[in-house]
Amino acid sequence: MSRLYLITGFLGAGKTTFLKNFIRLFAGRKIQLIINEFGQEGVDGVLLSSLGAYLNEISGGSVFCSCRLDQFENVLRKSADIDPEVILVEASGLSDPTGVRKLFSQTDRFPHIEYQGAVCLVDAVRFPKLYATARTSVKQLASSDVALVNKVDRATPEQLEQTLSLIRGQRPDMPVIQTTFGAVEADILDTLARAHRLPEADMPLTADLTLRKLMITVAPDITPYALQKFIEMFIEVTFRVKGFVQTSEGLFLADCVGNVVSLTPYAGEVPAEKVGHLVVLSGAGMPVKKRVKEAAAWYPDSILSID
Repeated sequence: MSRLYLITGFLGAGKTTFLKNFIRLFAGRKIQLIINEFGQEGVDGVLLSSLGAYLNEISGGSVFCSCRLDQFENVLRKSADIDPEVILVEASGLSDPTGVRKLFSQTDRFPHIEYQGAVCLVDAVRFPKLYATARTSVKQLASSDVALVNKVDRATPEQLEQTLSLIRGQRPDMPVIQTTFGAVEADILDTLARAHRLPEADMPLTADLTLRKLMITVAPDITPYALQKFIEMFIEVTFRVKGFVQTSEGLFLADCVGNVVSLTPYAGEVPAEKVGHLVVLSGAGMPVKKRVKEAAAWYPDSILSID
């Protein structure tokens, strides 16, 4: 029997960092990772490929939406051949996982899987704004068993209290753990095991957050400074900008959330087809395509395409 854990939470909450810490709690066991990203260019899979687990990537939509549900179920059925002791699913930050319990209650379809619950990553600083503007944040919290409030070191006391109040207001039954850099102790597994489960009838499969996606192809001779300035020109109308970009000074990882542009040198191995692209995610009503095109006009030799 494989024990399955779901990791959810909105874009930029720190799911990938948490997963690197969480997987250490299962040292010595056979582990399967299922990584779900909306963009076609999987970045998290590359970042997690060195963890010594069986890795499956599902890109281009949420694993809980009809567009990828069949693929997700196929991966789960095939996991019986691997026979992992633990299955960890990192859901896309834009996914609505409210049907997860209904999905795994169908024991005839997945007789080898025992669902262990969901951890919802919450950004202590950005959560109040996201909670008010992105309905997916509300549904991610509703379908989870433990809330992990991350980045508390960056939050003011007022921001942290507002975040905790919103969680308590919606889910007064939910255990809440505060942390930084996604760090957790082994007792989170006991907390999950004891956590209250909502009735399956309250958890129908639903549609995803209305999403806008762009893929930007960047020339390999762009300077890090130019890349930084380019992203800064449209970052405030996005949810997330992410990708590996070859620059005049080497390979960089762009991982941008909210209004913060983060570019860091990357020394790991990245498949060639995953280099040179930025995935831009935004929501309905956000003028991202217009802003990206305006920004690209300043760098005509460096921005090769916008799709």
